[in-house]
Amino acid sequence: MTTDSSLRSGPGATGRNSGDGAEHGAGHGLLPVREHLPARQPAAAPDAPVLDVVVPVYNEEKDLRTCVLRLHGHLARTFPYPFRITVADNASTDSTPAVAAALAAELPGVRSVRLEEKGRGRALRTVWAASDAPVLAYMDVDLSTDLNALLPLVAPLISGHSDLAIGSRLARSSRVVRGPKREFISRAYNLILRSSLAAGFSDAQCGFKAIRREVAERLLPMVEDSGWFFDTELLVLAERAGLRIHEVPVDWVDDPDSTVHIVRTATDDLKGVWRVGRALAVGALPLDRLARPFGDDPRDRALTGVPRGLARQLVGFCVVGVLSTLFYLALYSLFRLGVGPQIANGGALLVSAVANTAANRRLTFGVRGRGGAVRHQAQGLVVFAIGLALTSGSLAALGAASGSPSHSTELAVLITANLAATVLRFLLLRAWVFPARACPEPEDLR
Repeated sequence: MTTDSSLRSGPGATGRNSGDGAEHGAGHGLLPVREHLPARQPAAAPDAPVLDVVVPVYNEEKDLRTCVLRLHGHLARTFPYPFRITVADNASTDSTPAVAAALAAELPGVRSVRLEEKGRGRALRTVWAASDAPVLAYMDVDLSTDLNALLPLVAPLISGHSDLAIGSRLARSSRVVRGPKREFISRAYNLILRSSLAAGFSDAQCGFKAIRREVAERLLPMVEDSGWFFDTELLVLAERAGLRIHEVPVDWVDDPDSTVHIVRTATDDLKGVWRVGRALAVGALPLDRLARPFGDDPRDRALTGVPRGLARQLVGFCVVGVLSTLFYLALYSLFRLGVGPQIANGGALLVSAVANTAANRRLTFGVRGRGGAVRHQAQGLVVFAIGLALTSGSLAALGAASGSPSHSTELAVLITANLAATVLRFLLLRAWVFPARACPEPEDLR
């Protein structure tokens, strides 16, 4: 339908939101509430696409026409909304651009975009950031994934149920035909993601994904990779931010003519895992920009007098508290080997308090980034001083009552004193150290 070569292809290109992606995202507060897309298009734009499917290609002159014809026919026959197919040419050196232009001129709802630099991630970033469709997707040109999974992939995004959707070749009900080498590499890579980045999704590399546009507008400026690791980085950041990722089991047949360089891709992926893991560990990513308002259901927003996120914060606080207590008791037992009970108690409390504040800051109250970290630690030390007073007073009372208590008795008293301080600690952390941020009203989120 159209050929568009004006889109920028640099790693910082973000289409309509380019230039100041970080500042732009920061000014939006929470993400808007997910809503079901209307079944009927507005009268002013009856042909505006609801779905934009990107097909990134590099030197695919042989397969491109067959792929686009098959995809276009499937969508025209089965998809109930207006759609667009965008062929994103990654600086091909063969006749791929000419084939793409011919398809755009021949088929309604097809366009081609030419990028002067290679990189699948760069292609997706460029096209997605400039697209006006509310749902954005992509698939590999070989169409290894059965197209019958396309509607189940995008349906949760259209309905407002999910933020992202991915095809999974590793789900129990998936049917996959591929060689043992690729099977091993895929499963080993996903095992690495689970063990190093605590990834909960099952298949990061399947070339079959979709995302809601308002999520892409916030998420794309945070993704650094422009190659094959782009998918993984996108999913890890989305999952860490608490966005909902829907997985669709797919039928998938390996393309024996795939041009992917496995060793180089695996090396780049491992470098990406290290980079993202380090950024997450130091809190360098502003994932709070991807936060959703409390409850997408209007009934949730109508509730009054219910502290937002209280249940989740209590669970997080309890988990952190249990781990901190174990850490504290281990330190106390270690310090007790060389010093008296008061010094051992103070040292163990100080070290565990710093770790406890950092863990609660991130895991319980969802504060990310380095802003305010020093102030939070200083306030946490005040909370620590209260715990120190309670536990030290308990130890002093025990010593006055029994003279030389056993180590097990000391631990029992300390556990009791810590339990007494826990409720006060949570209240102080919630109300003073990490007070709830003001949430925009629903009408302000649209």
